[in-house]
Amino acid sequence: MDRRTVLKQLGAATAFGSLAGCVGVQEQDTETATNDDGGDGSDDGSADQDTETAGPAGEATAWYSLPEPELPGREKAIETFTSETRHTVEGSDISDLEQKTTSAVPAGQGPQVFDWAHDWVGDYYQRGFLTDQSDDLTVDLDVFTDAAADAVQYEGNVVGLPYSAETVTLVYNTDVVDEAPESVSDMVAVMDEYHDPDAGQYGLSYPFDPYFTSAFLQGFGGYYFDPAADPQLGVDRDETIQGLEFALENLTPYMPNDPTYEPQAAAFAEGNAAFAINGPWYLATLNDKGVNYEVTSLPAVDGGELRPYTGISMWYFAKAMESGGADATAGREFVEWYATNEEIHLQNAEEHGAIPVLDSLVGSDDLPANVQAYSETVGQGIPMPTDPKMNKVWGPMETALIDAFNGDATAEEALTTAATDIRENWE
Repeated sequence: MDRRTVLKQLGAATAFGSLAGCVGVQEQDTETATNDDGGDGSDDGSADQDTETAGPAGEATAWYSLPEPELPGREKAIETFTSETRHTVEGSDISDLEQKTTSAVPAGQGPQVFDWAHDWVGDYYQRGFLTDQSDDLTVDLDVFTDAAADAVQYEGNVVGLPYSAETVTLVYNTDVVDEAPESVSDMVAVMDEYHDPDAGQYGLSYPFDPYFTSAFLQGFGGYYFDPAADPQLGVDRDETIQGLEFALENLTPYMPNDPTYEPQAAAFAEGNAAFAINGPWYLATLNDKGVNYEVTSLPAVDGGELRPYTGISMWYFAKAMESGGADATAGREFVEWYATNEEIHLQNAEEHGAIPVLDSLVGSDDLPANVQAYSETVGQGIPMPTDPKMNKVWGPMETALIDAFNGDATAEEALTTAATDIRENWE
């Protein structure tokens, strides 16, 4: 299980009940999602594409797995595209997208396009689940940030288009904290004063898993996996161990005693924590709960620089597009339209804290302050590796962090064991 699968399953906690996943979101039947692609496409001329000159109308299926608050916006976008072009797109929210894609795509029953973070790119391309659309695209990758453009390519193949970035950064409760802390030391001073578990008050809400804690484990020169480094695996290097020791010493004493996503995220969302470290998807939950908060960049640490993993949300071009035809054209044109639509991205930024990756919007004053803060942290971060070997890193690292958090192993013991397990898995 990879890091985003964990996020999706635990996260759609819009009401703790749901946050970065699909708890409470009804899954649509695979057969319906695949075969019931809607009615005839229509063209009202607004897309400047006449069916006689631009080719026949196509019917494409788009799969995604979104937090519940984001579904109306996605459905509206698909409806708009369908009404303004000759094509029809049928959207389906899938509760376990990894399971669905890995079973349906090889059987020839998958969608034309699907939406997920970029960390599946290498694995899915090598398994034959994706198709290169570089020869047919009308969108130039130069319109996106360099990191986003790189994320959707593998071995020279363009296997999708990006539309937003994600990472985790610091959020603070303005009813408890007067101003954003400049350093972890400043954070500790506030947490030490506020933390009172007996009264249900916590200094920090912070899911202790490999994705979330990457900022600290990679903050002193350490790393998890780098295909260009020697050695490629860095989880048991001294610098990575130092990062985990720092987190265990300075952060975990102020957190709820369950390291998993939901209880950690709930503490801040219920107004019972001074700080949280979480992603932009979390803001919908905080808005729903009525928490007074501000988002800021990650604080400074002595002797290091926090470097969280970053992800690029993208539309993948699935194997179903390999043979071409009108349906493939429909899928590709929908993705091109969605990925370059400034109105959609500004709306997603305003309503859900999404971080646009269009160069025309990056740093724009039109973006909410919270999104600008996340964007700044994205600039500090490291894109998750797309190499398929990374898939074997997440599980052992998750176990290691839980063991270290619970005091069942020291940082060195936990990460040494993780490294051994990862190398065995690679073999």
